[in-house]
Amino acid sequence: MREIAEDIQKWKSQNKAVAVATIVKANGSPMRPIGSKMAVTADQQITGSVTGGCIEGAVYEEAQEVLTSGISKIVRYGVASDQTPWEIGLSCGSSLDVFIESLQSSAWQQQYTAIQQNLDENQLFAVVTLLNGEDIGAKLLVWPDGHTQGSLYSPELEKSGQNAALQQLNTRDPKTVKLTEEVEAFIDVYIPPSRLIIVGAVHIAIPMVGLAKALGFRTLVVDPRKPYNNRERFPDADELILEWPSDAIDKMNPDQGTFIAVVSHDDKLDNPALASALKSQAAYVGVLGTKRNVGKRLDALRELGVSEEQLKRLHAPIGLDIGAVQPEEIALSVLAEIVAVHHGRERQGEISKKSVL
Repeated sequence: MREIAEDIQKWKSQNKAVAVATIVKANGSPMRPIGSKMAVTADQQITGSVTGGCIEGAVYEEAQEVLTSGISKIVRYGVASDQTPWEIGLSCGSSLDVFIESLQSSAWQQQYTAIQQNLDENQLFAVVTLLNGEDIGAKLLVWPDGHTQGSLYSPELEKSGQNAALQQLNTRDPKTVKLTEEVEAFIDVYIPPSRLIIVGAVHIAIPMVGLAKALGFRTLVVDPRKPYNNRERFPDADELILEWPSDAIDKMNPDQGTFIAVVSHDDKLDNPALASALKSQAAYVGVLGTKRNVGKRLDALRELGVSEEQLKRLHAPIGLDIGAVQPEEIALSVLAEIVAVHHGRERQGEISKKSVL
């Protein structure tokens, strides 16, 4: 939704009717992930994509019908036993369920402002949308703290939808789930844009920037030492910040799309930065070091006012257990852990830790 929100806002300001198509199920290896969206207007304007081109024409025609009727629907695209992929447009051989709805529907009219506001504020939240039944298209917004907005017109469905949404907010992955034996819903997870704040313009930070950029992160290197933190060393970083790290982190107001890796290996820089990071909403805070020094680190952070609950969020030592030795390997270890946290793997007990230095 985030990638098409600007176009939708423009069309709505022009009083254009808009339909949105979303991939809610996929079998095989589709070209676009579940949750991908395409929006269309009645005057042939299109933004976004559900397959990268394979079935966009067919989806457009179905969306025009939804705009005319006002009735949401699911359309399946796939290969029947007597068809080849090219005959139906899915050359990858996958099958897709695409949910098409009108933004003029009562559900969207009631929740659009809240959805757009939370996108503007870079909030992490989920939207539960009923895919069938009498109230198809009904929406319930759910935030990580459990509070909700909207209605699924049934206490049973709302409780089930809230629980399912909280689970998907942990993994940060969209998914179609059964709320009852008869009723399905799509849990769409709205994730803030990801940024990686690297504290310490050290050697390890150089490959970290490159890997993070390849993974789609906005990269910021924070270090007050200009001989280290400069464009010659970090030509690809999005931003170089020559400030005391704790002050810089406070100014950046880390949100749930922010990941912070503290790697300067200098306690004067690291500990105040960690204290600021752990008191924020950052999705991830990790620090370079050894297992034997973790206790000393925690005591120092307690003295800086970090609570026991906040200390539980610290990844120390930083990185996954991949046997990393070289700076590039350590960078890979750190980014692998960040990706794992991003997808909720640590909550499932699947992260294996070791000292990387």
